[in-house]
Amino acid sequence: MWLQKLSVINFKNYSEAELGFSPTVNAFTGNNGAGKTNLLDAIHYLSLCKSYFNPIDSQQIKQGEDLFMIQGSFKKDKKDETIYCGLKKAQKKVFKRNKKDYQRLADHIGLFPLVMISPNDISLIIEGSEERRKFIDNVISQTDSSYLDELIIYNKNLLNRNALLRQIATSGRYDPSLMEIYDQQLIISGTRIFEKRKAFMLDFREIFNKHYRFISEEAEEVELVYESPLLQNDFAALLKRNLERDRLLERTTAGIHKDELSFTIHGMALKKFGSQGQQKSFLIALKLAQYSFLFQQKGFEPLLLLDDIFDKLDNKRTTKLMQMVSDKDFGQIFITDTSRERVETIFNELGVGVRIFEVERGKLKAEN
Repeated sequence: MWLQKLSVINFKNYSEAELGFSPTVNAFTGNNGAGKTNLLDAIHYLSLCKSYFNPIDSQQIKQGEDLFMIQGSFKKDKKDETIYCGLKKAQKKVFKRNKKDYQRLADHIGLFPLVMISPNDISLIIEGSEERRKFIDNVISQTDSSYLDELIIYNKNLLNRNALLRQIATSGRYDPSLMEIYDQQLIISGTRIFEKRKAFMLDFREIFNKHYRFISEEAEEVELVYESPLLQNDFAALLKRNLERDRLLERTTAGIHKDELSFTIHGMALKKFGSQGQQKSFLIALKLAQYSFLFQQKGFEPLLLLDDIFDKLDNKRTTKLMQMVSDKDFGQIFITDTSRERVETIFNELGVGVRIFEVERGKLKAEN
């Protein structure tokens, strides 16, 4: 699978742009703020129906305009596929595959798998557990369409149970049989999600360890651990045990919405004790493991988007990363960098051709 063409209208800082890509490596070069990353984000939209950086769709519309449009032409299984995304202010986002509207955006997720590596990924380490749950959910959702459905159901059931807890606190009336119904709904979807996360992590940890050893040249001992209250507890018993606390706090305090990924280096928290280089290596290994997992599950290479990677790594780790992604196990790659010369030098040394697009203030200056 690869992206042949990309067209954008009124997307972020672009009035209009049309690009034709190489099936191997494509690079967007230019100064910071020129709009290089915005092109990666447009590609992300085509794969995952949303921005990588900003969850509010209307904020992607170019200032002063009323709509944005993104369209991409893919080659997949020797067939041409056209994906369209459009949004008008105050209207619902429209997604089409080969001119046919999707009934649900969830049906598109996983058809054109993608992995993005960005400086924003540091949030996986420094922010709360929600960021790490989102990472797990993103990977599994691209390989298992029913997983996304279960997540939607679980979150709806969680909202309903929390609303009931608030109602009990306000009215002072508690109906055990009604609470049991809400608990059962939460348990069914939550247990399914837990089992899928647990199975996923068994495979994913091994893939991650392999990539980290390669990037760091086995310099450090790191560990990636899945933590869930359901690993040691039955979900029904957990809800019953926490009921009084839930009533006091007016929210559900136990469940798979509290799952966590633990990142350690030499047995200590990566967030506190890992150097910047070690944290970056950990993040890149996570994302490359995501890529490898998607490749194994889908049977074809996902797109790989590398945003501002060269500025964030030392030369040794940059070389190791580029050696890896230039391997036959990787497909089409999109890169942003401030230096055209650096991109040309790196890929010339690897003997890999690269198509370079120079970007200046939301316009394509040149292409080779």
